[in-house]
Formats: sequence, C-alpha cells, structure tokens
Amino acid sequence: MHHISQQAAPHELNSHLNHIDLLHLAGQMTDLIYTEKELVQSLRDYIKAEESKLAAVKSWASKLDALTRVSTSDPEGYLAHPVNAYKLMKRLNTEWSELESLVLQNPSDGFISNMSIHRQYFPDEEDETGAAKALMRLQDTYQLDSETFSRGKLPGTHSSAMLTVDDCFDMGKTAYNDADYYHAVLWMQQSLRQLDAGEEAVVSKSDILDYLSYSVYQMGDLPRAIELTRRLVAIDPSHQRAGGNLRYFERLMFKQLNELNQAYQPSSEEPIQLGTYSRPKDHLPEREAYEALCRGEGVQMNERRRSHLFCRYQDGNRNPRLLLKPIMEEDEWDSPHIVRYLEVLSHEEIEKIKELAKPRLARATVRDPKTGVLTTANYRVSKSAWLEGEDDPVIARVNQRIEDITGLTVDTAELLQVANYGVGGQYEPHYDFSRKDEPDAFKRLGTGNRVATFLNYMSDVKAGGATVFPDFGAAIWPRKGTAVFWYNLFKSGEGDYRTRHAACPVLVGSKWVSNKWLHERGQEFRRPCGLTEVD
Repeated sequence: MHHISQQAAPHELNSHLNHIDLLHLAGQMTDLIYTEKELVQSLRDYIKAEESKLAAVKSWASKLDALTRVSTSDPEGYLAHPVNAYKLMKRLNTEWSELESLVLQNPSDGFISNMSIHRQYFPDEEDETGAAKALMRLQDTYQLDSETFSRGKLPGTHSSAMLTVDDCFDMGKTAYNDADYYHAVLWMQQSLRQLDAGEEAVVSKSDILDYLSYSVYQMGDLPRAIELTRRLVAIDPSHQRAGGNLRYFERLMFKQLNELNQAYQPSSEEPIQLGTYSRPKDHLPEREAYEALCRGEGVQMNERRRSHLFCRYQDGNRNPRLLLKPIMEEDEWDSPHIVRYLEVLSHEEIEKIKELAKPRLARATVRDPKTGVLTTANYRVSKSAWLEGEDDPVIARVNQRIEDITGLTVDTAELLQVANYGVGGQYEPHYDFSRKDEPDAFKRLGTGNRVATFLNYMSDVKAGGATVFPDFGAAIWPRKGTAVFWYNLFKSGEGDYRTRHAACPVLVGSKWVSNKWLHERGQEFRRPCGLTEVD
C-alpha cells in the first residue's frame, strides 16, 4: 500500500498550504485507489466463495436428490443394506450439519428454520457410533473383511453402497475411541488401502498411519508398528508423536529380541486381513459357537436325527376352530422338541400388527439380574412394542390362535411383544425363563415362570437373523408367516437350560417378529406334571 506523502517542513508551511493540501489529498486518493482495488479483489473473492459455496450446495442437492430418489423408492430395501443404514446415520449426524454450517455463512432463514424443525428427529453422535458398531458386529459374526463391507459386496444385495476413505477412517476412529484396537486396525487398514488406490479424501495419509501404527502396537505386533511408524515419519518428518513413538517401539523391540536371543525379523508385507490378529475375548462364553451357528456352521442336525423329524396336520385336540383348517406342524428339532407352524399369520395380519406397533416401538429393554431394573443393553439391539387384545381385533384373534394351536391358556400370558431388528439388530444368548438366582423376575405378575415361547416370524430376512440354540447346535431361519414353539420348563417346573437361545444379527434386511410368553399358572390341567424332574 502506498503511504501518504510526508508534510513539508514547518517553515515552508504557509507559502505552500494550498499546494500541500492538494498533494496530501492526492496522496490519500492514490491510496484509496489501491484500497478500492483491494476491495474489488476482495469482492471478487467473496463472489467466488459465494459461487463455490452455491456450487457445493448444488452438488450436495444433486447427490442427495439422487440418493433420496433411490432410498424413498424402497425404504425398507434400501435400509436392508447395512452400509446404507450406517451412511444414513452418518449423513444425518455429521454431513447435514456441515451443510448447515455452509449455508449459515449468510442469511438463509428458510433453510435454517426448516433444519431446526427436522433437527429434533436427527440421529445423534451415539446413533452414528451405534451404527458403526453394528457394522463391526456383522463383520465379526459373518466373518466379512472390511473390503467386503466397504465395497458393499454383501450376500443378497445388488446395490453398490460404498464406503469412502473418510467413512472407513471414521469407522476406525469409532473403534479406536472405544479402545477397540482390533477393529481400529481393520478399518484404518481399509482406509489406507483405498487412499493408496488413488481415492480422493479429506483425511491425510499421515493421520491414518498415526492411528493404524498405534492400534497395531496395541495388538502386540511391534515389527509392523515400527514399519508403519517409519512410513509416517517419512511422510511427515516433523510429526511430534511419530518420532518419539518410533524410538520407543524400536527400544522395546530390541529389548524383547535380546531377552529371547533372536534376530530382528522385518514386518510382513502382507496387508492386515480379518484373521491376522485374533479378536479379544469378551463377556460371552459361547461367542464362537453362537456366531458359527449364525453363519450356518456347526449345526448338529445329521441325517440320522433328521430321519426322526416329521410333519403333520394339527387340530389342537379337535379344537373347533382348527377342525376345518388344521395347522401344518413341522418338527424343527427332536430334543428339546421345537416345532414350526406354517401359515400362522396372513400378510394382512402381519401388516396390521406392524402398523399398530410402529408408533410404540422403543429400544428394547432387558432386566438387570442384580437389581431387577429394566435397562437397555448392547447385547439386545432391537426395538419392541407391547400390544394387547383390546388394541385391535387382530391381536385378540392372534392370541386366540396361539391358545388353540398350543392348547395352553393365554389368560396368564404376557402381552404380544412385537420386535423389529434392523441391520445389526441382535439378541445375544439368553434364557426366556427366570433362573433360581433371580426368583423375583416375574413375582409381581403372580403367574409363575415362563413355561413356553411362541415366536412368530413376520418377515423374510435376506441374510442373517437366524434363531440359534448354542447348547445343542440348532439354527432356525425366519420364514414369513410361520411360527416356532418350544417349552422353556420341564413338566416338573424345572428350567430346561438347553433352551438358551439367541437372535443372530441381521446382515441384510429387516426382521420383524412377535412373541407370546406363556406362563405356568392356568396350565395345571393343560400340561400336567410329569413323573420325573425331566419329563
């Protein structure tokens, strides 16, 4: 910028007054000319920024327009893909907020007020994290590597719901923040793989390597942690943590080698795969058996056993409502006896039950065995609602049908529970009856223990979602309109501990079920006591 001309010396002041004033003004004006030039440039920058902002908003609009056209054409089908479900959570929690900030840069009241109205229904941080964890749960249960997920190559899906470098990085960060280094490694590795393949990304390579190297160290793989940290230092020599970490890792490595008297083996060049590290053990003793059954592995139904399974028409001991149209009954398992009933619910009845349940669906709760208080838990991820006979004639009709088919009274049963398991939705192994160490579980009901479970499948599931019994290796797959039934107690009233069962995570699709828990009271003459404890 040009500075204003200096004033003349004081003794010349009077004789040059007019001249100096003009010079002074001219000097100021030349400065103003340059100032104006700067302002015009700044105006141009503003226009460019405004245009690029508008272009960014336009490209968002086109992208989201195309996206919502696909998603609204078949909402359930779209959400059936776990990657779509995760990305919807991520979009609404993170990306729409970014768009809001972008639009907020100048008065855009219409959009903002609209945003504020809808904001109350948006998923929050916890929801986005939950969706990420659901993907990891599916990854473990169905042994799918991160690439399979990232590229959307899931069974029964034809859409290409892709995860970007930044999506994979966010997945890894979610795991990392949860001190889950096993999944942090898998997702950071995938993020790096896609970045190295030339994909565009906001996240930098050094950020990915920073997380990846430390997570690999936490998994106990020092040679690879060293190799990754060296790559990080090579990319970003001024990285504060990397240099220190590298020295620490190398010291630790050579200390270990000295103690074992071994030579240094450089890290494997193979990328980290699903089986490179073993997943840390968790709270569930039968985790591996349960997950294998979910994949359809380890099912203990051999040909010899299968030959003892039959199907029959069942009229409920000549129940008048079943005489004209007996129910079709198939044996699913011999001991404990599990049966499947066909054509229990019609499509119209299922739709009515879902319609009644939808407004009441809330995150399913479980009873804390120590306190008896109902709470939500990670091992039961579903939404449920309770419906009573008075709600609609359809519910009363379904209750009556369950009584007719099973021969057990529903007068002492719990309400019909409707549950919806979305992508990743599951219920880990549990008992339906209350054990001896929790005698008060159903005390307030005054109807005794849960004698039997009647479970209606109200949708087909494209992949995943089986009901499995880890104790004896059974896997029962959902078939819309059918129901399965088993007794939780022996005739003596003793609990049948073999009936511990689980709802496998839904991989692709949406799983709707409704169940009726029948209780002991009122069954005394319908299911009399046996002669031994295990009749």
